[in-house]
Formats: sequence, structure tokens, C-alpha cells
Amino acid sequence: MTLSVRFVASEQEIDDGLWAACFPPPLEGRWWYHALEQAGLEDQFAFFYALVEDQGRAVGIAPAFLMDMDIALVLPEAVLPLFRLAGRVWPSALYQRTLFVGSPCSDEGTVGLLPGVDRRAALMVLQRAFEAECRRRRAAMLVWKDMPQAAAADMAWLAGRARLFAAVSFPGAEADLPGPGKADFYAAMKGSRRYSLNRKLKRSRQLADLRAEVVRHPDPALLEQIFALFWQTFERATTRFEILTPAFFQALAAQPESQFMLLRQAGDDRLVAFMLCFVQGDHIINKFIGLDYACPRDWSLYFRLWDEVVDWASGLGVRVIQSGQTSYRAKVDMGHRLVPLTNYCRHVNPLIHWVYAKVAASIGWASLDEDLATYLKSYAAEDLVKPLS
Repeated sequence: MTLSVRFVASEQEIDDGLWAACFPPPLEGRWWYHALEQAGLEDQFAFFYALVEDQGRAVGIAPAFLMDMDIALVLPEAVLPLFRLAGRVWPSALYQRTLFVGSPCSDEGTVGLLPGVDRRAALMVLQRAFEAECRRRRAAMLVWKDMPQAAAADMAWLAGRARLFAAVSFPGAEADLPGPGKADFYAAMKGSRRYSLNRKLKRSRQLADLRAEVVRHPDPALLEQIFALFWQTFERATTRFEILTPAFFQALAAQPESQFMLLRQAGDDRLVAFMLCFVQGDHIINKFIGLDYACPRDWSLYFRLWDEVVDWASGLGVRVIQSGQTSYRAKVDMGHRLVPLTNYCRHVNPLIHWVYAKVAASIGWASLDEDLATYLKSYAAEDLVKPLS
């Protein structure tokens, strides 16, 4: 094996050409990691990057970050009492320093490699390097975060050789746009969902006269309004992996990939909803939303926002809208299908590792999210899960 790993502290220490080759659209590329580094998140995350090298030539990038994670974020409620009890003996069982391979807020974990690089050899050399980095940084847990189905065979190979256990993660959500117009998207939806969505949209239009616009590089005053709506939505979230800042939104707003879909009241032009979208070739990544919860519930702001995004995206020739994790009830109702993701983990303490592995084997979508539990009782899996292309 001629591969080795070298760690660097910033995206700026990596060549532009390597970023472009290893993280092409629709993946979040260098611009995304630049924004993360400018976001003032140092109290939550320490970002760094593993460079895979072949005889000194960089051939791959594996972004990573370190955080002190509350294990309650990923454990079902049913087993939390057991872990709280264990935490009295081993504090790290509940709140532990974790090294993640991947990125906060990204739809899925990615190890970017140049064509021709042996992926399994690269994964193994990365695993060894990350294990050493865990020891150096005193991290109790190593997690390959939110790995997609396309990587499942290689990750299973690595897991068998590196003593990793697999843990089901919150799935992503994607909506396919089958044709050049919004009507084609709605025509392809399941009839009952199309009827329900159209009823919500019709009722909303009767009650609220809203105007949509797409804005790039919003000025500071508008960005302040956008962040205020985001914060309203964030405070109502039941799962919080990170706490984002106005500086993060400022950094993202400066990127050419970022476009904000805005909804305003037609009368006074008041901003009532937004969605931040990254346009990546024929994909759009729907990353963050914000809603004004002072508006009546019957305005169905989320659904009105989605309707405008589908109309806009169809006009751009977009084929897929990626909408990330959580808020599954609304996303399924809006025509999304779920994308399985898996975490691959290793704890430095063999006993805790064994306990985590046993718990992970019992975790599924139904135990992670109440909305998913409801849908899994009502629908066949093939109706909810997007096939692997």
C-alpha cells in the first residue's frame, strides 16, 4: 500500500483542483467548508481535514470534525434510562468527545477520491489515521457520519476489519422532478397526497396573498429578518445537532451557490417564510427554512414555500431536490421519498462499544422519529424509500 494520510486544519490548505475533483456537484464543495470555518462555531466543533496521499501526491479528501456530543441525540427514549444509569459510572457513556468523519448539516457523509484510487485501501488507511487522531485528541468515539447506500458495501468491508458497528441514522429526503413543469411533479405524486396538498394550497391562497421572490446575496437588513425566521423554526425543532449563528448565514449568503426563496405578504411586504437553496447543477439542496409562526396555521407556509420552490426549480431544469433530515411528515406529504443513511462507529472502551453495538442493532427509523413510525405503519417501505439509482 502506497497510501498515507496527512491532516490539515483548514480548507484553504487544500488545492482548488483537488476540491473540484473530489467534491463535484451535487456534493457541497469547498465553498461549504469555507462557510463552516467562517461561521463562528468554534465552541461547538473543531474542523479539520484528512488528505489521502499516494507517495506524497494528494488524491483524496475526508472532511472531519470533533465535538462533545450528547448521546441522547441518537438514542431512542426507551433506552435512555439505562444509559443515564451507566453514565454514573462512565460519564463518557452519555456525553462524550466524538470524532466525526463528515460534516455538520450535510445531507450525507462523503470521502472524495480521485478516479483510480483504491477506495477500500483509502478507507482502511483513513480508519487507522482517525483512530490515531482519536487518541491524540482524546476522543472516545469515532463515527463515519451518515454514509449513503452507495457506500454500504465498502463500509461493511471496513466495518468487518476495523471493529465498527453500524447504526441506522435519520434518513435524508429527496423529491424527483420528472418533467420541465410543476404540473409533472404533482401528476407523479400519489393521488391521496396530491389531493391533500392541493387542498392545503387552495385554502392557503384563499386566506393569504403571498408574493414569492428569489434573492441572491441579501443585504444585512434582509439577512437579519431571514435569520430571525430561521431561529423561530429552530426553537421548535425536536432534534438539534448544532446551533447555527448569524455569521454562518452571512458566510453562506456570500456564496454564488446560495439562493433564498422568500415569501412576503403582498400587502405590507412583510417576510413570512424563506428557504435557503444551493443550486448544484441539476440538483437543488434545500438546506434551511424559516417560518413566521405568528401567521395562522391555515396559511400552510411550509407548503406554500415548497410549491414556489418546485415551480422555480422546474424552470431551471432541476431533476432532484434534496431536503435533508427531520420534518418527515411534511416532506412525505410534499412528495419526498426517504434516502437511507448509516453511521459506522467505534468506541475506545470495549465494554461501552459492545453495549452501543447491541443498542444500535435495535434502532430503526420507527424508534428514531414518531412521524416515521406512523408512516411505516401505514405505508409499504417501497412507497417511502427512494430506490438506489
